[in-house]
Parts: sequence; structure tokens; C-alpha cells
Amino acid sequence: MKISLTALLLALLPLAPVALAAPAPDLLARAATVPQLSADTLARLAPDADPEVLALGLATMQCAQHHGVAEDATRLAVIDYSRSSLEPRLWVFDLPRQRLLYREVVAHGQGSGGDIPEHFSNRDGSHASSLGLFVTRHTYQGKNGYSLRLDGLEPGFNDAAMSRAIVMHGASYVDPARDAAQGRLGRSWGCPALRPAVAGGVIDVLKEGQFVFAYYPQRDWLLHAALTRCGQAQVARTESHERLIGAR
Repeated sequence: MKISLTALLLALLPLAPVALAAPAPDLLARAATVPQLSADTLARLAPDADPEVLALGLATMQCAQHHGVAEDATRLAVIDYSRSSLEPRLWVFDLPRQRLLYREVVAHGQGSGGDIPEHFSNRDGSHASSLGLFVTRHTYQGKNGYSLRLDGLEPGFNDAAMSRAIVMHGASYVDPARDAAQGRLGRSWGCPALRPAVAGGVIDVLKEGQFVFAYYPQRDWLLHAALTRCGQAQVARTESHERLIGAR
């Protein structure tokens, strides 16, 4: 049975009231003032992706943009770590052209778990993947070849990505046909690693000021990451507006 993100968040809330980090009022206000691309468009372009995850990724990106981060970005990559590593769980969108550019498998960190990761960290040495919104920076040639630096925008959840050298790169261990026998894709040290055959192309369309959004239904991140909470509020506002229109 499919459970909406709104229902999930309500289920995660404890019975006793707690103090939560609310998105800054100016962040939410600015995110509501500019016309936004419909999440339904992304769902149509990627019918096998969870439409609610796509909606949250798009809304969180728009919150960052309306707060002055990478306002000219035209590409968004969404990673859904709640899916098997052997299945496509990375979608790359060209937003103004309304096109799906890539649908790919992507590795997670060794410290995050087996086929479907369950642990995420911002700590150096954890070898775990991080959640939340990243803005891409420059490319470089490193020990893993052509690589793309990721700058985390969620303090406490992914803002150590640059110092941890969490980058997007190709890796020979990302091979779903070969790795099916072991029941999971090969794993990185926290990087979203790609098949070598597509890594260069994905990096080229995402480099220098585009967005990457990594999702998993983790309680702490969903309840306390400011940008993601802004995105949740935007999604909830859109859903409420659509319900009101439908009731007329």
C-alpha cells in the first residue's frame, strides 16, 4: 500500500510534542512567490519513479533557488535510496526542456548498508552516503577518473560533503548484471558512483551549479533539515491547493 510523504511524516511524529526546526519564514515565503514547474511533469517523464519523492526533490530545489542558491540551474538529479541498488534509482531531468536525460543505477556508501541502505551520515570516515540537497561544483580528474564535486546544502546532514570528498564518479563496481549474484550493487565510500559508460555524460549535464537531491525516509533528516522541511511545506501547500480546486 502506497503511503504519502505527508502520512509518513505524521507517523514519524512522537505522541508527545517536540520542538522541531521549522523552515525560515523568509525561505518559505520566497519559495512561494515564483511560478514553479509542476511535479506532475517530472512524474510523467519518469513514470517508474516515486512521484512524491520527485515532488519533494523539485520543491526542495526551488526553496534553495528562491533563497539565492544556483538560481539559474536547469538540471535536477533525484536519487531514491529507498530502492534496491540493483534497480534504477537516479533520474536526471532537464527542467526547461522538460526532458528525462538519464535513468540509472547508482551506488551508495559501504557504511550505509547492503542492497537498500539504512544508515546515512555526514561524518568523515563513516563511508556512508548523505541525504538532502546538493549543488554541484567543478569537475576534476582524480583517482576515480572524471569526477564532480558536490556541495551539501543541509547543515548537519550533508554539508561536510566537500571536506569528505563526496563526489560523483564512475566506478567499475557499478555493474548490475555482474552484481546481481551478490544481491547488491558494488558500494563506494559514500559517493554516488555510476556506471563508467554513463558517468561522463551524467557529470557533464550536472556540473557547475546544478542540483542533486538524495532521498530516504529517515526520520531525523525529514524532521530537521531546513531546506527539506521547506520543500515538504511547499508540497503540502500544493496538495492542499489542488484539493481545494477539486472541491469546487
